[in-house]
Amino acid sequence: MDNTTSPALDAETKVAERPGDHEAELRLWLRLLTCTTLIEGELRRRLRNSFGVTLPRFDLMAQLDKTPSGMTLGELSKRMMVSNGNITGLVERLVAQGLLDRRASPSDRRVQLVSLTAEGRRTFRTMARANADWTSELFADLTPADIEQLMGLLSKTKQSARRARAGGED
Repeated sequence: MDNTTSPALDAETKVAERPGDHEAELRLWLRLLTCTTLIEGELRRRLRNSFGVTLPRFDLMAQLDKTPSGMTLGELSKRMMVSNGNITGLVERLVAQGLLDRRASPSDRRVQLVSLTAEGRRTFRTMARANADWTSELFADLTPADIEQLMGLLSKTKQSARRARAGGED
């Protein structure tokens, strides 16, 4: 047998035997994480300083703005990928502020529906406009062509991650 060539290595073996082979992917992952952390941190800071609101409250209101008829706490929990307990606490605080309305579902009195009040919708839309402006400011150094290229690359990245995730399921 010729020892000058080695068989193709699967990804797991490559990581174990040749970790240097993945240096570019690891640097990319850290760069993506750093960008996400910087942007999210700045948006959190601006929401807190300008409106006295947390990002989770803003996100909850964004979900409800998309669904004027209201949502159950369970639906909000799934969409926001947080526990029902976290949703309940957020909802209670926003109800106390007069920004959300909570009522029993007409089809099942045990289920609570929440929706934005008129004041909640006005407040959210003011915050959403500011958030869009801030986001634009954070990406101001990117040209439209840069953004289009980055969106394409991130779409490809997302597909790759989903494919790897599906392949890793048992």
